[in-house]
Amino acid sequence: MKLIERIEVARGDRPAHLALRNARLINVITGEIYLTDIIVHGTRVVALGEGYAAEQEIDLDGKYVSPGFIDAHVHIESSLCTPPEFARAVLTHGVTTVVTDPHEIANVLGLEGIRYMLERAKNGPLNMFVMASSCVPATHMETSGARLEAHDLEPLLSSKWVLGLAEVMNYPGVVQADEGMIDKLIMFYEKVLDGHCPALSGKALNAYVTAGIRSEHECTTVEEALEKLRLGMTIFIREGTATRNLRPLLPLITPENHHFICFCTDDRVPASLLDDGSIDYMIRVAIQEGDIDPIMAIRMGTINTARYFRLHEHGVVAPGRRADMVVFSDLQDIRPEMVFRGGKLVVRDGQMVYSQEKQPRRKMDLRSTMNVRVEALDFTIPAQGDKIHIIGSIPDQIVTDHFIEEAKIVDGYAVADPERDILKMAVVERHRASGNVGLGFIRGFGIQRGAIAGTVAHDHHNLVVIGADDQSMYAAAQAVIEMGGGLAAADGDKVLARLPLPVAGLMSEAPIEEVRRDYDNLTNVARDQLGCVLKDPFMSMSFMGLEVIPKLKLTDVGLIDVERFQAISLFDA
Repeated sequence: MKLIERIEVARGDRPAHLALRNARLINVITGEIYLTDIIVHGTRVVALGEGYAAEQEIDLDGKYVSPGFIDAHVHIESSLCTPPEFARAVLTHGVTTVVTDPHEIANVLGLEGIRYMLERAKNGPLNMFVMASSCVPATHMETSGARLEAHDLEPLLSSKWVLGLAEVMNYPGVVQADEGMIDKLIMFYEKVLDGHCPALSGKALNAYVTAGIRSEHECTTVEEALEKLRLGMTIFIREGTATRNLRPLLPLITPENHHFICFCTDDRVPASLLDDGSIDYMIRVAIQEGDIDPIMAIRMGTINTARYFRLHEHGVVAPGRRADMVVFSDLQDIRPEMVFRGGKLVVRDGQMVYSQEKQPRRKMDLRSTMNVRVEALDFTIPAQGDKIHIIGSIPDQIVTDHFIEEAKIVDGYAVADPERDILKMAVVERHRASGNVGLGFIRGFGIQRGAIAGTVAHDHHNLVVIGADDQSMYAAAQAVIEMGGGLAAADGDKVLARLPLPVAGLMSEAPIEEVRRDYDNLTNVARDQLGCVLKDPFMSMSFMGLEVIPKLKLTDVGLIDVERFQAISLFDA
């Protein structure tokens, strides 16, 4: 009956629910911008043009209307908030649809975590589609809280909200035709297969793409992106909080290739979401700094993503498509003034106006995820040589350098050396109480005293600690354990700041503004009291244990040479 009603409205035989009069429509199909009325009935656009009656009318007086923005790849968990609060943040910036990979919570809680995210997004104001987490754990060189094989993922195939297989990070497994990895690729072969293969090139890249993987969001240079684009991969240009690849990759975009380029945010903390925005921010930067035609920039944040993910009802303002729309006044500086999702006004002038019948959220009891053998918290490193391998953190990137330098030895132990910006790092296994503690050294944080710690540590999300002395590291780690997961900063025995993240040690259900306040306090403390030189040390720290991103990383198993894809000794032979 809803379809018949829409046809009747489109014929002009019955009034529509809503008419947006005098809209300056950005038609992402034809590349035109023109004045028209946009007629909405229920959740769909049913007509474009004049002469339609409507129960409600809004005169836009020539303001621009584009499709709602779509984020091609995002980990909602990195907002430190659950889906309802994340939705509030991104909708005010015109994002009406996200494609999320919940592999952060999946690495902690497995399918239970994925179901939690789907449940919390249910009946909300944001379209949240899921890609089934492909690499839980990311590799064999870490301990995560769950393991998902192909048969574990099979129940997700029947969900209309699951679009395919999420970023295949175990690219060596694909290239070497690992049986477990191939099983997953075959199971999802008729759906969308997302990629993740930083710096992969040549024959190995050909093998990876041949497996059916069609996207990549880890490109950091134009040369890398162009090689992958030439092989048929759709490039997701990423602009996260710690991974700022947009400006370096703007020269890649041309009128000829932009149809195969999308925008994604991957990982953004509350301050980035609330202050800068999301896909809207990327569109603005592309237009203003990349001299990109506005329609091209909008396509990369709308229709290109919809087409890649086969979301045929999204990404276009046209009859029969979902009425997800953004209204704004300045084509050169896009700032959403109204946002419609499914034909309903959800945002006006930067404020949520969405309301629905308040239904109690389904109670979901998640199991405890902080299982640490406290007696294993020993951060001392007996000296086994004079030189050590050091992780080199790079500002605004999650790739790292690999240094070998003289160790500072005190009473037979290798210790941190803040004067040379060499800090101690530990990764404490927190899922299975195994007692595993990986120890190493890192530079680039600039911490002069104290320590920071947290259970947000991609992708295993064990307890990671970086500090200038063992006492501070122990205090920060203990604070996180006592909270049941979260982030903390300490100096000596004193805990200076903390942020509880009780949902899997990754998220809070508090309002995003409160989470942002506590997170900002943590980063300010790290910079102002501990001397950290990074803008966001906690986001940067969260990637220092990700052993699928070159060059050197640390997990609970030990120091990982990512380029050789194997564990190595901390001390150089």
